[in-house]
Amino acid sequence: MLRSLIVFAFAALFATAAQAHPHVFVDAKEEILFDADGKMSAIRHIWQFDQAFTAFAIQGLDANGDGKLSDDELQPLAKVNVESLKDYHYFTRLKVNGRRAPVEAPSEYWLDFHDSRLTLFYTLPLKTPTAVGETTTLEVFDPEYFVAFNFVKHHAITLTNAPANCKAHYAPPHELDADIMAKLAAIPADQRDLPDELADAASSLAAQITIRCS
Repeated sequence: MLRSLIVFAFAALFATAAQAHPHVFVDAKEEILFDADGKMSAIRHIWQFDQAFTAFAIQGLDANGDGKLSDDELQPLAKVNVESLKDYHYFTRLKVNGRRAPVEAPSEYWLDFHDSRLTLFYTLPLKTPTAVGETTTLEVFDPEYFVAFNFVKHHAITLTNAPANCKAHYAPPHELDADIMAKLAAIPADQRDLPDELADAASSLAAQITIRCS
């Protein structure tokens, strides 16, 4: 079985799509939750998928034929989302002083359908609440560049219940040159893994969020 972010939708996408990497576009907003002790306790993702991908993903979901997608109809797809994302470490890397902070499986998740786009909401609890370190960074990125993340301007990162002296800064990813983009464009839709040289280049597309507490 092809590895996929959303198994049902990717199966349809692979059967018909001919566009280049990336194949799925996500408008993302991130949130780091803090506990009563001022430690980071969870990462909350809000990812809105593009209209083309949404159209594939929702095929056949309107079980009662009423022309709407209820929470009950969307929940099985939400479950597939978060279970598939586990294989990719949820496209999430929180590092404190150079060490990755491990996360648990999502504690809550759901999908919303509005204006022809699906939005996935899910929360990853940290295995151990962790204080912001001297260097603390959050990256949300698909290293195989199948999914491209675009962070919503002025809403890329929110710190919830953080100590007053904590701030977050969003740094956009680097742009790839025309030669690398042309090579990515030549990769077929059903090739999930990038060649090593392209994977290294694509890794520079990771946006980085920095958290500091003075």
